[in-house]
Amino acid sequence: MMPENVGGRSNLPSFNNLERGAHAASSTKPSPRVSAGPSKAAGMAFEFRQPMCQAEPGKRQKGPLERSCLAIRMIAMDIDGTLLDSRGQVSAENARTIAEAVARGIEIVIVTGRRFDFARPILDALECDYHLIVNNGALIKSKDGRTLQRHLLPSETARAVLEASPEFRSAAAVVFDRDWERQVIMEQIDWEDPFRGGYFRRNREHLAEVSPLSDCLDGTDPIQVMFSGPCAPMRRAKKMLESLPISAQYTLAITEYESRNFSILDVLARGVTKGVALAEWTHRRGIAREQVMAIGDNWNDREMLEFAGVPVVMGNSVPELKSLGWPVTLSNEQSGVAEAIRTYALGGTR
Repeated sequence: MMPENVGGRSNLPSFNNLERGAHAASSTKPSPRVSAGPSKAAGMAFEFRQPMCQAEPGKRQKGPLERSCLAIRMIAMDIDGTLLDSRGQVSAENARTIAEAVARGIEIVIVTGRRFDFARPILDALECDYHLIVNNGALIKSKDGRTLQRHLLPSETARAVLEASPEFRSAAAVVFDRDWERQVIMEQIDWEDPFRGGYFRRNREHLAEVSPLSDCLDGTDPIQVMFSGPCAPMRRAKKMLESLPISAQYTLAITEYESRNFSILDVLARGVTKGVALAEWTHRRGIAREQVMAIGDNWNDREMLEFAGVPVVMGNSVPELKSLGWPVTLSNEQSGVAEAIRTYALGGTR
């Protein structure tokens, strides 16, 4: 589908240009802004300041905290480790509470590192309208798949990244904004890969092989270059990409699932994060950041949480997010999204 109001390459606006008092989105440092990961990297993306609603580190807090917040008009939530439980399902309690929020006039935004076609089917449990920020902030789409905004990775940058990372070629993929086929291109697909085989098989119709991989860059800018696999090699890939002379040309986003020893490292257009995309979308919707609630659990959610007036961290979150003084809800196994929405958006109602 053709995108509305989008161009391919563009300079992302700073939060200060989008909304008075928001965080700066651009970095003057020569190294890439890294979405998530060690705090020193994440700090390059935003000038951190305390959000409106703050709890004692690692504690769930109610009462005075919720009363101090303005009325919530938008809720942004991650998918994996947040909305979904460990079985990859939306609990009935989460779905019911989200529907109640929508019935009260609150807008829902799903903010994920997933591609649209990998995110959309698992959201069928949500019987309400919503928008999606996908690919870690590179695209904003409607529920029916229309692209409303996108920031693509220049093909020459993608090619340079591939040429500089031969050690990680088997872990690499190039992702495009296409209707159905050839969305994800790899040099060779191992359908029985112990870490990624399930994903490959579930997305078979969207995958294709091109060798050498750089040949898929035939003039069309991709959304991202993606590396995936066990945590240790993905951390090495991240460190290598941070050290390249061209590192100022892109943003890195890493998502880690240590319990599964699996990590995803995305190379995105410079300036692209979940937080920047959420700021752009709230600006378009005419909603102040103080009226935005965000819920997340992983490294790549930090900028989104920093932007939101009401950030809430999942009980199963990576430890660093819990250390930042934000309210902590229940885990994804306990429908923590529903608990957070009831506490901070619906006034504690059940």
